[in-house]
Amino acid sequence: MSELIDDLYRLGDPIADTKAPDGPIENRWTKAKFDNKLVNPANRRKLSVIIVGTGLAGSSAAATLGEAGYHVKSFCYQDSPRRAHSIAAQGGINAAKNYNDDGDSVYRLFYDTVKGGDYRSRENNVYRLAEVSNSIIDQCVAQGVPFARDYGGLLDNRSFGGVQVARTFYARGQTGQQLLIGAYQAMERQVAAGTVTAYTRHEMLEVIVVDGRARGIIARDMVTGELETHLADAVVLASGGYGNVFFLSTNAMGCNVTATWRAHRKGAYFANPCYTQIHPTCIPVAGDYQSKLTLMSESLRNDGRIWVPKNRDDCEKDPRQIPEEDRDYYLERIYPAFGNLVPRDIASRQAKNVCDDGRGVGPKVGDFRRGVYLDFSDALSRMSEAAIAEKYGNLFDMYQRITGESPYEVPMRIYPAVHYTMGGLWVDYDLETTIPGLYAAGEANFSDHGANRLGASSLMQCLADGYFVLPNTIRNYLASGPYEPVAEDAPEVLQAQADVRERLDKLLSINGDRTVDSFHKELGHIMWEYCGMERTEEGLRKAIDLIRSLREEFWRNVRVLGSADTLNQSLEKAGRVADFLELGELMCIDALHRRESCGGHFRAESQTEDGEALRDDEKFAYVGAWQFSGNEAGGPDAPILHKEDLVYNFIQLKQRSYK
Repeated sequence: MSELIDDLYRLGDPIADTKAPDGPIENRWTKAKFDNKLVNPANRRKLSVIIVGTGLAGSSAAATLGEAGYHVKSFCYQDSPRRAHSIAAQGGINAAKNYNDDGDSVYRLFYDTVKGGDYRSRENNVYRLAEVSNSIIDQCVAQGVPFARDYGGLLDNRSFGGVQVARTFYARGQTGQQLLIGAYQAMERQVAAGTVTAYTRHEMLEVIVVDGRARGIIARDMVTGELETHLADAVVLASGGYGNVFFLSTNAMGCNVTATWRAHRKGAYFANPCYTQIHPTCIPVAGDYQSKLTLMSESLRNDGRIWVPKNRDDCEKDPRQIPEEDRDYYLERIYPAFGNLVPRDIASRQAKNVCDDGRGVGPKVGDFRRGVYLDFSDALSRMSEAAIAEKYGNLFDMYQRITGESPYEVPMRIYPAVHYTMGGLWVDYDLETTIPGLYAAGEANFSDHGANRLGASSLMQCLADGYFVLPNTIRNYLASGPYEPVAEDAPEVLQAQADVRERLDKLLSINGDRTVDSFHKELGHIMWEYCGMERTEEGLRKAIDLIRSLREEFWRNVRVLGSADTLNQSLEKAGRVADFLELGELMCIDALHRRESCGGHFRAESQTEDGEALRDDEKFAYVGAWQFSGNEAGGPDAPILHKEDLVYNFIQLKQRSYK
């Protein structure tokens, strides 16, 4: 019997990753691959896999499984797999090649990633990620990805936040785009070969579970409105993160949580939903009319220096008129060892602190100026403008088009914004969720980044999962197949179809007074104010009440135009916002229950004397895996928390320091 805690959630039984191998950590992945069952080539042709999402994780998984001979159905809501949000990643991808001979290694990448995640990630998963990182680079080079090269023709590297080595491979500021084109081409090769069938402009609205196993999905053709049933032996969700719960984020407007949230409602645990990454290097908010924010790559922090005026009276001055002695290079001052290359959570929090101190720059947003300078004047005096343009030219051009200011002449203005989510569906070592046969890859799962993701590690995880991890673990499940075919008129299938139709009909029938976007924007404001860069017990409790009231009004007063049997973007948005309203409450409950600060989760009640995050390893060194049980506050329908203890045998737990 679960115990009701604080009228908000119930405490359930502990959970553990029972599939993680034992022995020396450097041998565990090799051991797991050998121990996993094999599927002979003839049997692969009898097995089918559905993959939802065509970003780096989804495309690479589809390409690899298709190449192996499985029948793959690939789904995306975009008009082309190439428009997945992975295309927006700019700065680079990490790997432990140590081409610069600066002390890097697989173990150091493992250590930096666990430390960067503030000791809230699993050792097993992170070491495997570091171990396969080098193979990712080899794979992508073989595909023709145009990584930057040095004068001698060798692959070039640069540094990213949270590390003191150069391990980030890049293609100017377009790394995500180039990697996605490589994965997309590999997938399209399998489409031509007939092993992969691509369904574009299709949105997954339900997962089909038969006899406790994931056996398919209900998808809506977004052009015709037709609801389609697709069945398979296994389902993989590679549908990205949920940063758009904040409305304003660096994510594409279409990014949503629906695929993973539908799975969560069917029994898949959702882990660490409160772990949100705030990226320090974004173009500041310009006004209430904005619907998204623009990321400036973290790679800019290699050569740009971050500062604000020392004196509040100088904040309105032209930055070129402020002398050197009146500038506060606050990251270099506070963190001399890492300087401008501190991890994202630390850089973001310090930017907020100096702006809260009244020393922000740019136009006022409310009572404060929300911006700091990212200045390239030193780099331009050290290097030629052509050399800077070669490294960052497309980013500088994008900034100038958006702001009207040239970074070659005037320092950029940047401010933190919601970017990435470290939480996601709980998965074991095999990337399998708590629903057998349902897997989650890339940002859709929680497994590798702990409470804060190091820059350039998202592309690494997505391609590691898709190219190397999932193909070696899902075969352990598929080896027991082919499973008994599921009939399209099976009760579970018919019920899933009915649930989707009922939900769509309900949204269309309300005919209220408010637009979907107005609800989304209000939810985003609540989330940013109370579950954003700084969280307090009082604020989180207020947010939970506000979200519950907003959700009640949504289902009473939202206005969705059009019909379900045609192209209807209003209906698409409504379904996604309905899921965000449920997720937002769980994020706040998770943040409230975790009474410590770690990584991107900063509780004001838990900080050191100098304002750094203060973890509580004795009470909170665990993964919080949440089980869905209903929408009502308290009582038997409260979400159930299952704790997975984090055990460190190869890394010593210590308070993070980048000074």
